[in-house]
Amino acid sequence: MGSAEEDYNFVFKVVLIGESGVGKTNLLSRFTRNEFNHDSRTTIGVEFSTRTILVGDAVVKAQIWDTAGLERYRAITSAYYRGAVGALVVFDITKHQTYDVVDRWLKELYDHAEASIVVMLVGNKTDLAQAREVPMEEARMFADNKGLLFVETSALDSTNVEQAFETILKEIFHKVQQQKQRSSQSNTVSLASESPASTAPAQAERRPCCVAL
Repeated sequence: MGSAEEDYNFVFKVVLIGESGVGKTNLLSRFTRNEFNHDSRTTIGVEFSTRTILVGDAVVKAQIWDTAGLERYRAITSAYYRGAVGALVVFDITKHQTYDVVDRWLKELYDHAEASIVVMLVGNKTDLAQAREVPMEEARMFADNKGLLFVETSALDSTNVEQAFETILKEIFHKVQQQKQRSSQSNTVSLASESPASTAPAQAERRPCCVAL
């Protein structure tokens, strides 16, 4: 975590999406607080936490938003896709039905987010490999065909959690730098401007309530 709210150059909003129970909340808590809750409750609506990391010589504050997977919250959470520059689409490797609906989640994401959003497909719960229903190569091929980043993780034992978030944040940073070099005025650049106050004022004002949950 940064020692002060001003100690960063960029703010990137990243959303976690996928069916209820795939482990989105524990991926968030593992990355932002290095915690895992075995009795994690169902997320109601939307929650977010932050973590600051170094990408190259820039300090990036990641705002990771955890969107509820339950159908009845779909209308509430759709508004929170706006302004996102990255998304992790999470499925449970032990439940094929959570993988089968990834296409639906991608459609919803692209319906509400910027076309330039960086998307990663995440197969979670590799600690339960003996109960695997989704072959890694099948998911990897799907991701390649869709132009998505791909990784398998375990929020329980921390496998690849850091790698997943750091990879997508680095890819977002790379995209932003490319667009800045082209002097583009795209939404992604403005959302990730070097003036955090202009990035998302409403979100920034909520920071104090959500950093140390």
